Amino acid sequence: MEPPKMSKNTLLFIITVLLTLSINSGASNGKEEKVPDIPVKFTASTLSTETDHFLVLNYQNHPHWHTYWKNPGDAGLPIKYEFEINGKSTVLEELEWPEPQKYIEEGDMLAFGYENDYSLFFKLPTSAANAHFNIKSNWLVCKNICIPGKGEVSGELKNYSITSIVGNTLEVSPESTQDIFKKLPRAIEFPNQLDLVLAKAPGNEDNKLTLYYNLTSLQGKEVDLKKNILTPFPHEPFNFIREKLFKDKKGNFYAKYTIEWDGEYMDPELPLPKDGKFESPYELKFLYADPVSGETNTIKKSFHTYSLTAAERFEKFTELLTPVITNEKSKVAAKENQTQTDSSENSFFTYLFLAFIGGLILNFMPCVLPVISIKLFGLIQHRAESKKRILKHNLSYTLGILTTFSLLTLAIVLLKQAGEQVGWGFQLQSPLFVLAMIFVLFIFALNLFGLFEFRTPGGTKLGGLETNDSFFGDFTSGVLATILSTPCSAPFLGTALTFAFTSSNLTILAIFLSVGIGLAFPFLVTGIFPATISFLPKPGMWMENLKKFLGLTLLLTTIWLIDVYSSLTDNMAGVMIKLNTALLLCFFAFYLSKKITKSKVWRITFHLLYIALVVNIISAPVGTSTTVNGSMLLKEKNAKGLQWEKWSEEKMNSYSKEGKKVFIDFTAKWCFTCKVNERLVIETDSFRDLVEQENIHLLLADWTKRDEVIGSWLRKNGFVGVPAYFVINKDGKLINLGETISINEIKESLN
Repeated sequence: MEPPKMSKNTLLFIITVLLTLSINSGASNGKEEKVPDIPVKFTASTLSTETDHFLVLNYQNHPHWHTYWKNPGDAGLPIKYEFEINGKSTVLEELEWPEPQKYIEEGDMLAFGYENDYSLFFKLPTSAANAHFNIKSNWLVCKNICIPGKGEVSGELKNYSITSIVGNTLEVSPESTQDIFKKLPRAIEFPNQLDLVLAKAPGNEDNKLTLYYNLTSLQGKEVDLKKNILTPFPHEPFNFIREKLFKDKKGNFYAKYTIEWDGEYMDPELPLPKDGKFESPYELKFLYADPVSGETNTIKKSFHTYSLTAAERFEKFTELLTPVITNEKSKVAAKENQTQTDSSENSFFTYLFLAFIGGLILNFMPCVLPVISIKLFGLIQHRAESKKRILKHNLSYTLGILTTFSLLTLAIVLLKQAGEQVGWGFQLQSPLFVLAMIFVLFIFALNLFGLFEFRTPGGTKLGGLETNDSFFGDFTSGVLATILSTPCSAPFLGTALTFAFTSSNLTILAIFLSVGIGLAFPFLVTGIFPATISFLPKPGMWMENLKKFLGLTLLLTTIWLIDVYSSLTDNMAGVMIKLNTALLLCFFAFYLSKKITKSKVWRITFHLLYIALVVNIISAPVGTSTTVNGSMLLKEKNAKGLQWEKWSEEKMNSYSKEGKKVFIDFTAKWCFTCKVNERLVIETDSFRDLVEQENIHLLLADWTKRDEVIGSWLRKNGFVGVPAYFVINKDGKLINLGETISINEIKESLN
């Protein structure tokens, strides 16, 4: 059987999506962007006028980094905030946000947002004149990469003034806040020189509108091309795409906005009315940049209908006009593009090589060995086949690896676009994914024990152990090898992955595919040069015993994943009982059909029983919180004799200021390399003696579950996954020990 024919199309689809999404990251030519320690500084202040009092959220971005306005444009997320007054969640009346800047980012992506200093203003009620407040704010800040961030401040208000505040990372002057306040957009009457027409978009697309408008009587003034004439506020189901500007010989300006009607995605669905009449009017709000006054204010326009015929004549009219180019990149972006050098390209290929070497080394890591062993078993079985068929087997395996790495890249890109911070092995932080892998590996183990055989619709057995026509089995082995490789790290791999996760989406794809080629390389070599497997023994009865041994390795891997799942669900007794019962029923379903009865009724019954239990496990809520005293992993560590404390940046900094020696372990329950380091170093008597002799404080950061604080700190310090080890020496200096450690290295770094 040939490898799955959908794979090529699937890969093309993935690459196309990545090409589309990569422009949002803004990284050019694989350039690595240095992330500032504090991309956005945040605080709160107050402002009073003759009639009103305001609570002010003040932000300051690192130079050339920007956050996003209410309508972020083609990509991005607007700033969010939450208020508590005297411990109660409170909604404060919001003033208009400051006028945003318009950015044309890499890939011709339009964005609206803020650089440098800006503030948001909220009217304080009389009940908050003397009160305790707590403010949380979230944002997405971007330059060549995008980073989600958040801030939290709390303090006391007395007579509408802040008398104390904690958590702030910024100091602001009343004068600067007053200047921003004076420039806030104000609501004005709809201007006479502006005319708007909403029409069905030209062509046969049912869910698109176009907003046409013209601007006359400008008194010789020119439109500021750094701004839109109209910048729409968000308003479902209208999705504004891009303002296109035109000019006639008399100096009048004309523009159009393409609008996608997103009513079909609403609940309940809201179709665009075919007759051009809305059930109720839509009031659309815009920022209006007036060329005459030079001011930007807000205007509103109500639409009861849209024209079914106006688009055709407007389109013909715009053909007579001169398009106005407004998508030139900023001088800063242009300068950065021009300063790309050959050395940056060379470093990119260096990281590709490191990724390849890291992938090659993964073949010898314990997490991948069960699947690699099965693949080697398949090579022994196929050694008598033709060179062409052996190559096909190994290319199918390679295709499985590269397809899975491509899908992992796609998942990472989508999560990044959603503002999530992800790293190597992120999928093992998902209880659902781990649950699926438990059953996949368990069923594969049962296959190796001979309890059943996979079959294709045409009747051919699947699985590298059952038939010569096992290309799908090779493909599946490649998928499993990739998934099981992610809990492991390897020399060179961490450096390449850190570069990838802080670069563009296409760079992530390139690095991941290089890792995949490294992982598949030994089998590519044996496929091209079959003589290289001549050292392997010939097929015989001994292979039946080896099959059972390999099945045992998969069972051990399954037990490890059950332990990981236990940690992800906070060891919920009911969930674990259901999981173990489901596995027992799964085993019995296959054993029944193989050894006891061929009755389809009994076989289907037992299969439905464990499937029902799995569905019940998935539908039930799982534990996602960490206790005050720490995680399960922390408790397990402490039970082994050493006193570990839960890591926090505050605790680490406190020990550093006190001049205390500290060892910091960033780990996870699913991390195989972490387990190896623990057995070889951290759980040894030598390490215990060192801790006692040097009076070392031990901090544990458990990344078994997704934790944005840990993920952000690791990324800032050059890691995108675990393990990661650090020490703070007697001088209070933080020293990076990397992914592998030794007693001597720890001792030397501490002193």
